[in-house]
Amino acid sequence: MAVAAQAIEDKARLGIIMMLGAWFMFSLVDTGAKWLAVAGLPAFQLAFMRYAGHFVISLGIIAKDGLSADRFATTHVGLVLMRAALLMSATLLNFYILRFLPLTVVSAIMFSSPIIVCFLSIYVLKERVGPWRWAAIILGFIGVLVVVRPFDESFQLGAVLVVYNATAMALYALITRKLSGIVAVDTMQFYTGLIGTVFTLPFALWAWQSPETLWGWCVLFSLGASAWLGHQWLTNAHRYATANTLMPYTYSFMIYVSVLGYALFGDIPDSYTLAGAAIIICAGLIIWKREQT
Repeated sequence: MAVAAQAIEDKARLGIIMMLGAWFMFSLVDTGAKWLAVAGLPAFQLAFMRYAGHFVISLGIIAKDGLSADRFATTHVGLVLMRAALLMSATLLNFYILRFLPLTVVSAIMFSSPIIVCFLSIYVLKERVGPWRWAAIILGFIGVLVVVRPFDESFQLGAVLVVYNATAMALYALITRKLSGIVAVDTMQFYTGLIGTVFTLPFALWAWQSPETLWGWCVLFSLGASAWLGHQWLTNAHRYATANTLMPYTYSFMIYVSVLGYALFGDIPDSYTLAGAAIIICAGLIIWKREQT
């Protein structure tokens, strides 16, 4: 019994390490995209490189066992394509917004996504939401308002656009939950890369601007690899630990982007961003705690 318990604990620890690594990869993607966007590279080009790299790696993984048509087949093609389109639209808009807003502001609003998931699950998954989770939903949206500051003179429209990203990611999470165990992870990864690459390619070619330095090229090519690796670690983390165990560690992303944002861009979160982020995190943790009971 003790050996079995230790094995479960070791697996959970490995899952947590993978989750921390996944969100570090995602922070590198956002930081790299912001650095390139500030340098003048268009959002469509950045999104294309992010998805082209993802697509090539995913195709290679599927191809190692043969490229027969059944390797790409799914009876849920509509949901798989919708999932990919939601992620692609959120990524594209995110890369555009990062040129104008600090990483910490964008990440704080994006972390309202679990709260939106809870709200949408009432209507999409027909789940019952009790008073505690309703209170957390309201608290989370208050946190978003604190970060966005719609009636403040420092208000920026880009902050509202991030709310769309959070909503798109919430729908993406709900579809992923619905497809989990039904559609293979490699298949979903493939279509994610395919849709993003095909849609952004013509716009990327039209607006293409080459980086001026070798380091710029390295960062550009790293977007796809980092995103793919992050998604792989994120998916595999759930093989070793439960979602309830892993959820609190998603907030490590905000620590990563705060450090990287300060180191590379000199961004220091203001009091509103910190307060709003704290409220959003508290709301997310309340939902997480209630889902454990």
